[in-house]
Amino acid sequence: MLNADYFFMYSITQSQLSFESGGKDIRLDCFLPAANGQRFPAVIGLHGSGGGHASMAAPASLLAEQGFAVYVLHYFDRTGTTEIDGLQTIFRHFPVWMKTLWDAVSFVSGQPQVDPERIGLLGFSLGAYLALSASAIDSRIQAVVEFFGGMPKEMKFFTRRLCPVLILHGEQDKTVPVEEAYHLQQTLEKKQIACEMQIYPGVGHGFSGEVWRDAGLRTLTFLRKYLVDKNCAEPKV
Repeated sequence: MLNADYFFMYSITQSQLSFESGGKDIRLDCFLPAANGQRFPAVIGLHGSGGGHASMAAPASLLAEQGFAVYVLHYFDRTGTTEIDGLQTIFRHFPVWMKTLWDAVSFVSGQPQVDPERIGLLGFSLGAYLALSASAIDSRIQAVVEFFGGMPKEMKFFTRRLCPVLILHGEQDKTVPVEEAYHLQQTLEKKQIACEMQIYPGVGHGFSGEVWRDAGLRTLTFLRKYLVDKNCAEPKV
């Protein structure tokens, strides 16, 4: 995801926790910086419609090495979903996944390694839609990085607030058209909410190689800006 050679790197620990949401046990893969008694900004990672918790281990580890407490949310646990068989499945489960994410923010906020005033979301595709939707109603979320997702049009009726957003999208995305990125940018700018956007020419739905590296560096810089530098120079103890 990113090249961390130019930054201080923490050693990290990996574990798994679970919490209850809607009477179901929901798993969180935890990637935590090892430090004595410090509280760190937290990032909750949200996979896409294909699941892919394992594929999120690398970016989660790299962010943890840079001083973020990262939690990858198994939000499919709430609905027993193993695969998405169409848009109807997404529409049917989306509100429940939203509630699961709300409960996850509550759980993560109470972790001893986490500064509850510095929580961000990192979403991919379907996970990006969830992240943006949650940020529109949950004031605890301070920043969102969204990879090739968008804001559901239905959320315009429920939006209470918005937070800074980094938009990363491929120009040739056939799954989530790039128009979603431009629409989101216009919405944020109209409301005078900070946003940054990078559209990658010739790139489809999913990043690799130099595009993946560039997106990762932008992600780290953005999260540092809005979860670290904006609030305090060093992680809180």
